[in-house]
Parts: sequence; C-alpha cells; structure tokens
Amino acid sequence: MVTAMTIDPCLNLEMCRDPNQHGAVVEDIQGLIRVYKDGYVDRPQIVPCVSTALALELGVTSGDIVIDKFTNIWARFYVPINFHNTKLPLLVYFHGGGFCVGSAAWSCYHMFLARLANRAGCIIMSINYRLAPENPLPAAYEDGFKALMWLKHQAQSGAMDWWSRKCNFSNIFIAGDSAGANIAYNVATRIGSLSERESAALKPLNLKGTILIQPFFGGEARTCSEKYMLQPAKSSALTLAASDTYWRLALPCGTNRDHQWCNPVAKGSINLAELRLFPTMVCISEMDILKDRNLEFCGALDRAGKKVEHVVYKGVGHAFQVLSKSQLSQTRTHEMMSHIKAFICHRCA
Repeated sequence: MVTAMTIDPCLNLEMCRDPNQHGAVVEDIQGLIRVYKDGYVDRPQIVPCVSTALALELGVTSGDIVIDKFTNIWARFYVPINFHNTKLPLLVYFHGGGFCVGSAAWSCYHMFLARLANRAGCIIMSINYRLAPENPLPAAYEDGFKALMWLKHQAQSGAMDWWSRKCNFSNIFIAGDSAGANIAYNVATRIGSLSERESAALKPLNLKGTILIQPFFGGEARTCSEKYMLQPAKSSALTLAASDTYWRLALPCGTNRDHQWCNPVAKGSINLAELRLFPTMVCISEMDILKDRNLEFCGALDRAGKKVEHVVYKGVGHAFQVLSKSQLSQTRTHEMMSHIKAFICHRCA
C-alpha cells in the first residue's frame, strides 16, 4: 500500500564542504550550480526547500509520495479541499531549472502549485526527477514516463488514498515550466509515438492535453529574442549564457543544441505531422529570451495540423510566475492561472 510520507527534499543535494579538493570550477550558473574539474557537483541552496505544510486559507492539502526509491523519484501532491463530491482532473507537473537544479520542494514551486490547484480546481502531482549533469538526458524524460506508469498502476489498483479518491483518471494533463515544459513535451511525444496497442497500456489513464509554460528549447542559430532581448535581473530569470551552460550539462556527450531534445524543429527532429499529439497550450513571456523559439514551436505545431494555442504575457520575463514578486508579475500569474483553468475545463467538459 502506498502512503503519504515526509521526504527530506535535500537528500539529493550533496553540499561541497571543501571545494578546494575538487579542483577548479569548470561550470558555474549564477551560484545555482557549480561543476568542478573532477566532476563534483555543488548546488548551493539559494532557493529554500520546504515541507508539505500549507496555510489553511489556501484550501489545499499536500503530501509527498515515493515513486521509485532506487532512483529517488518522488512526487508532491496538491489536493483542493473545497470541491465536494467531485472527481477532479489531475495535472502531472515538472518543475524548471535547466534540467540541472530545482526541486518539487522548492518554496517558489510549493506556493505556485498550491495556488494553481485551488484556482484551477485540479489535483497536481509535482514530480521530483533526476538532475543533470549526474543524470544527463534522457534521464528526466524516463523519470517522467515512469511517473505516468506509476500513476496508471494507482488507477488500476482502485486504491482509495487521500489523493486518489478525488482523482478522475480519465482527465489527465501533462504540464511544466521551462525545462519542466521540455520534459512534459518529450513525455507527450513519447506517448504520441506509441502504437495504438502500446498506448492502450496506459489505460485507464486518459490524457487530455499538454500545458507548456515558457518551454526550454534551444538551437545553434540564435533567434532575435536571444540576441537582442534585454535581460535585467528583475525582468527575467534566464540569460543566454546560463541557457547555453544548462544545455552543455544536460545533453548527451557529442551532441549540440540542434539535438531534437533541445531543438524540436531542427532538421532531422521528429516529424510532428506523424505524431499523435494532445491539444497543447503554450504560455510565453514577452521579455523572455525564449520568446521567439516558443513562437516558432507553436507555428510548427500549427503547420503540422496539431491543436495548439498560445498566450503571450506582456511585460514579464522567464519564470515570472515562480520567481518574481512584482505587482505586474502577480497580475500576469493570475491571468496565467485563469488561462490554464479554462484550457483544462474546456477539455474535461
């Protein structure tokens, strides 16, 4: 029987007690991660990890559940408590962090997802997946697919756990922001690549859509927004230098940013027209260096005949919904939550 448990969110964060013993720092991203010459990885806790506790006024309960103890994959669930006698859709969510940093227990994600669960009227399963460079891609994609298979087994078992008794397993959405949106997209494309017989193995799960918030894509050729977007610290959390470093750490050795995991519209990538993709919503930030890539991606989906809609949030940058406390960011975050709610409700009708 699977039960909720308390997880130390920092178990997988090995801190560097004596950095001098590891040689020179060869990669450093804004103090979030340092990679040393001997391969040692240090992730200073710039963003605090928090427990599952939530204020009563948020109207949400939360708990952590282990998915795979051998790879330390776990999930933090958010369940609205003000929806009585109603089965709720479930949003499988992947946090951002360039594939290299971040946690489902980061305080900024904890608050954002709790508010989103209540606002959108959905259960959220926030996945804590393995990080690069110790676990380069496709490790995060494999963890995402494993989380879906775990979810399928929970639905098949008919268990009446504190979260599953309220869950409508026929209304499942895959979502994420930044690198998490990249994971959500690649998990969705893996499912879309399955044969009808193979996809039937996911039953009773019924996937209804994909929600990509500022999806982290790249490419060798620079876009206009990458070259010319002003990036003051208060407007956007992602710089071009940090983006390049994340990709160097996350992609398999010997590949570049035109690998299909980084650039889904590059020559040689998966033929979008041949995929069975779910309806997709893409949330784009006007002041994000990824804006043009995100728009290009939406155009490619549309030309391939896929159902895609996008919203551009004016005046805000990358990850504004979790990292910025400005009044404008709060306003745009409320708008984003309303758009996500409408997308979910439309496809659950």
